[in-house]
Amino acid sequence: MSAVAMPVSSNTSSRKEPLIGAIIEGTEEARFVVYKAEDTDEIVSSSVRITQICPREGWLEHDPMELLQAVRQCISCGLEDLERLNYGIEDIVAIGISNQRETTIAWDSSTGEPLYNAIVWSDIRADSTVDQILNKVPENNKNALMTLCGLPISPYFSALKMRWLIDNVPSVRRAIREQRCRFGTVDSWLVWNLTGGVRGGLFITDVTNASRTMLMNIESLQWDPVLCRYFNISSHLLPEIRSSSEIYGYITEEPLKGIPISAILGNQQSSLVGERCFKEGQAKSTYRKGCFLVYNTGSSRVHSTHGLETTVAYKMGKNAPAMYALEGSVAVAGSAMKWLKNNLNVVKEVSDLETAAADVPSTGDVYFVPAFSGLYAPYWRKDARGIICGLTQFTTKNHIIRAALEAVCFQTRDILEAMAKDCGHHLTKLQVDGKMTENRLLMQLQADLCGIPVERTCTSVRMEALGVAMAAGQAEGINVWDLEKEPETPVTHDAFIPSTNHEERDARYSKWKMAVKRSLGWATTKKSLAMTDERYRLLSSIPPSWFLISSFGILVISGEFER
Repeated sequence: MSAVAMPVSSNTSSRKEPLIGAIIEGTEEARFVVYKAEDTDEIVSSSVRITQICPREGWLEHDPMELLQAVRQCISCGLEDLERLNYGIEDIVAIGISNQRETTIAWDSSTGEPLYNAIVWSDIRADSTVDQILNKVPENNKNALMTLCGLPISPYFSALKMRWLIDNVPSVRRAIREQRCRFGTVDSWLVWNLTGGVRGGLFITDVTNASRTMLMNIESLQWDPVLCRYFNISSHLLPEIRSSSEIYGYITEEPLKGIPISAILGNQQSSLVGERCFKEGQAKSTYRKGCFLVYNTGSSRVHSTHGLETTVAYKMGKNAPAMYALEGSVAVAGSAMKWLKNNLNVVKEVSDLETAAADVPSTGDVYFVPAFSGLYAPYWRKDARGIICGLTQFTTKNHIIRAALEAVCFQTRDILEAMAKDCGHHLTKLQVDGKMTENRLLMQLQADLCGIPVERTCTSVRMEALGVAMAAGQAEGINVWDLEKEPETPVTHDAFIPSTNHEERDARYSKWKMAVKRSLGWATTKKSLAMTDERYRLLSSIPPSWFLISSFGILVISGEFER
């Protein structure tokens, strides 16, 4: 785990502008960014990579202590660069925290030690837990709890991960019995440790993260007793829910000791704020490991009937009203590109994919559904698995690469179509950000396949960092960032205009929907290795002369039939 620091300002004048720090804890890296108030330019930025732990197929974990140490390391590295630019730590007036959502941690409040690794948002181990919960709701309906929490029943959300930890980890059950267990998302883990840990650390979360657990009532913004009862999780195990922007408390450890933490936002909501999508009807889509399209619905809660999630967009203060959003979450976007590189070895670097895809004028009618861990919005099918269809003898690796890029765009269109049905009108443009947007071909394909202009944020701006810095700077008691005022350095955008006609894009979208149908129903409950081995041993002990091979399976002469 090594830190990478990037001093990005040559300002050596004696300061007197207030600075805002942003801690970003993502799926693959931790980052610390510093801004001048009301300025979108980063002064310094430092990052530390996060180890991906994959103990089994479909499982993904992080070491919670590594997450914490990564944050501390990139803070130290970033502050060294800040001092080289003639700024001091005392110039930082507030810190905001943005985090990977749904990722769930259980820890011991008396020792500060994790009780298990963090279960990452894309982990699908809670599939069987989903089935148990579905058995409790009317008609096994995955949408049965949406009126309370805004979310479908899916292993994606934190409550299912908490339930799995309780059911499968003895140390978690023991800590619950002894009243020393804490459950939280990554923001809660970081704030608790940075504000004292076992010596009085704050046990809190904000409404945006809480709204991704399936345990918060989407109207009252408090833990809901009915939801907690469905999952059999006591609210005493959960953090206090606060707004997204207020002074929660102060950091108790060096080098940021005494600086207030004044904003917490889930990373996708933070990106929405960074894009300044403050008006009803504005939306942004972030392209990283997954793809997340968030549509601001203002103070109204729109309950989706087309497979989207109702979530809290932000709440900018204790007494401020909550703003809501519809969200469409795609599990696999950038991770499909890494799969092409690491598993299929079709390119040496992910950055080479754009050139390879551009070498062919089309996919050659190949469609790739990257449902590696099921499909999220708007399908919510945990039994889906990835497929590539439409192959011919003329298909090359470049056609498959281009089909993978188009898959990201088609999944985004799926969400846009659902949003139009829920909200009654189509977006006229799509604001996008994230690492994947550096791929210009991807952005043009997105415009072509959706039929609307795509407006790409300058790829050097990290919207999740900017958004939480804005929220921290505007908090009551900090008051150095006016969200209604245009920043001193506006964020620049590139526009990609559709170049296809309506008939062509709809014909291709129809083929995509055919491919999606073929991806459904693949995942079934696997027999244990022990059962499989025993079955094979018993069958292999029977003399071959006892078998007749038929078109139906294996027919045993004794009269037993095995399909």
